[in-house]
Amino acid sequence: MASIDIRTHRNKIENISALPTVPGTLKRISSIIEKPRLTLEELSHFVSNDPALASRVLKMINSAVYGFPGRISSVSHAIMLLGLNVVKGILLGTSIFEIMQKVMKGLWDHSLGCAIASRVIAEKLGLKYPEEVSVAGLLHDLGKVILILEYQENYDDSIRDATEKGIAISEAEKIHFQETHAAVGMWLSQKWRFPANLIDVMAFHHSPAAAKVAPLETAIVHFSDILVRARGIGFAGDPFVPAVNPVSFEMLRLSDGDIRDVLAEMEDSLEQPTDF
Repeated sequence: MASIDIRTHRNKIENISALPTVPGTLKRISSIIEKPRLTLEELSHFVSNDPALASRVLKMINSAVYGFPGRISSVSHAIMLLGLNVVKGILLGTSIFEIMQKVMKGLWDHSLGCAIASRVIAEKLGLKYPEEVSVAGLLHDLGKVILILEYQENYDDSIRDATEKGIAISEAEKIHFQETHAAVGMWLSQKWRFPANLIDVMAFHHSPAAAKVAPLETAIVHFSDILVRARGIGFAGDPFVPAVNPVSFEMLRLSDGDIRDVLAEMEDSLEQPTDF
């Protein structure tokens, strides 16, 4: 199948609420989170007025992913405690949960593992807002979801080429789309007015040395992605474990014991029910 220059489709991708392939829930969420001056009250009202959505958001917040087991009882409480951007990210995460399960078997488990590992590493490093890094880990492969939804056959070809040619899924994406899922994730996170730190992670989690705004957070998600792959958790589009960027690894300064701790907490957390 002929390749697609996804850059010429950027405007189409950014306006996902107009794409016929995108489920209604994601369209609605996209419309609210991209508002220029979204307030805490508006977001709380939007989520609270949809009982099913509110329940899923609270389940995720109170799950092992974020480490608040049963402590957050309302959406307004969650927003006050975690902040607007984290709850926007969690809201987006819950909306793509079912989509990920349908479009690529194992992608949700991979993303969830990355979110947990990212949070644990951020806590070990003493970052002030580890939940923001966890959201970045959860959403780092969002671009894959959009590419699969809109260009299913081309993405199937990318996955096949990755395996048959022994190349990373990002390299296969470049062959078929001229760009990678990281670029698509960056475009969307910019459109949705996410903070610069999250945009940097989305754009550079496979090339962390290029991160300028959030090099440490990007290094965390980069390493978490590789750690999850190495443990065989889920599926991210290819069967390979890429090399860790040495500069990023040096920046993290994780000991062998730290890495064992991250793996243990990630695996314990993933053993708990995650039906959002």
